Amino acid sequence: MADLRLPALRWAEPPEGPVLVLLDQTRLPAEEAELVCTDVPGLVAAIQSLAVRGAPLLGIAGAYGVALAAVRGYDVTEAARQLAEARPTAVNLAYGVGRARDAYRSAGGDGAAAARAALAEARALHREDAQGSERMAGAGLGLLSELLPGGGYRLLTHCNTGALISGAHGTAFAVVRAAHLAGELRRLWVDETRPLLQGARLTAYEAAREGMPYAVLPDAAAGSLFAAGEVDAVLIGADRIAADGSVANKIGSYPLAVLAKHHGVPFIVVAPVSTVDLATRDGAAIQIEHRPGQEVTEVRPGVPVAPVGAQAYNPAFDVTPPELVTAIVTERGVVAPVDHGNLTNVCSETRSSESGTGSGMMKA
Repeated sequence: MADLRLPALRWAEPPEGPVLVLLDQTRLPAEEAELVCTDVPGLVAAIQSLAVRGAPLLGIAGAYGVALAAVRGYDVTEAARQLAEARPTAVNLAYGVGRARDAYRSAGGDGAAAARAALAEARALHREDAQGSERMAGAGLGLLSELLPGGGYRLLTHCNTGALISGAHGTAFAVVRAAHLAGELRRLWVDETRPLLQGARLTAYEAAREGMPYAVLPDAAAGSLFAAGEVDAVLIGADRIAADGSVANKIGSYPLAVLAKHHGVPFIVVAPVSTVDLATRDGAAIQIEHRPGQEVTEVRPGVPVAPVGAQAYNPAFDVTPPELVTAIVTERGVVAPVDHGNLTNVCSETRSSESGTGSGMMKA
């Protein structure tokens, strides 16, 4: 069965009060276990520990977090601040928090009606993400057929971009899945994605459940795959896309873009328009989260792989400049070439335009 037994996130209302229930991604692939968040501090801790992760899902979680605060009678303004600041690079988190907070305020900013409005907005965002995932899958598959008319794709991906980060089948992984269902996926190359192995633990887990032909490789082995001509395209997600088209994504993405450029391989980013941050001028203005050094110096908590006292450089993300990005696939169409004008155009498209599933190339 391809679908996860447990959803990545769900709202529940047991007798003791509403809660947000998360699939604890730190325990995958060994165990599908749920983590119950009864308050905002618990959700913030889950976000920071990566129990819940991935840009689109963080937006959904942030919106539900505001609703949780509202329904339980907490200070919604303070809850929204704590949630939005939990991880600074992923713009979707602040976006989802802002939508639910604004709905709460528009409904009076207090009481049951305002709480219901916040929850309704979180549920609307959840539905929109699922619908957008399906549109990105169709648009991305169309783009692949244009760029690689021979079919039989050998695709390389990094980190995790599937159902675990989405209301449906994800972003980049949704495109891979569409290719697989169309009988056009020859091989999925899965970067292990150090230091927390989201590729090996999570993407390979999803690929196995989908019955895809896949193989996990060390991040450092990607270059040899390109050199051997074994990669037809790279598909990744994004945590923030600046106004100039610079893409912040999981650390290790930028080297793949350099390799793809050198070898003439398409480098494709798949992300919803909520990941585009026109208020951030360029890649240099993106705040990059740095995580604890122990994630690098220990193979698991308490088991060191480096000398005691070793310093570590552990940025969670890197930034790929727009000149290395072939196209950005969104739920509103494909942006190519990647530049400020085309990004502005796709972000200003009305909701009625979102019903299309074609590639929708936007040429400058």
